[in-house]
Amino acid sequence: MKARESLVRLKEFQVREKQRQLNQLQMMMAEFERMTKDLESQIIFEEKKSGISDPAHFAYPTFAKAARQRADNLQVSIRELKAQQDAAELALEEVQAEYAKAAALEERDTGARMRA
Repeated sequence: MKARESLVRLKEFQVREKQRQLNQLQMMMAEFERMTKDLESQIIFEEKKSGISDPAHFAYPTFAKAARQRADNLQVSIRELKAQQDAAELALEEVQAEYAKAAALEERDTGARMRA
């Protein structure tokens, strides 16, 4: 009987851990998106300041070029995090199903002990 209680606690811990990981991924994606927007506004400012908005132009601002590269890198990171988020959501669903099974078995055993 104690083994089932331990199993339920283990599955509950795993559910919380997967939810925590999913929340972290979502927070990182939100932060990267915010950083990308900041960089884009800085790029626009630099382009207006210099009067050159063509990245291929020889006098295009170095800061704008670097910021554009950083923003592109952040977009790649966001796409990679999205893939990780999808995998984490699937793992969370699996662990939640396992937890539900373990909790149902524990509930059944508790009910059987009460009747006996």
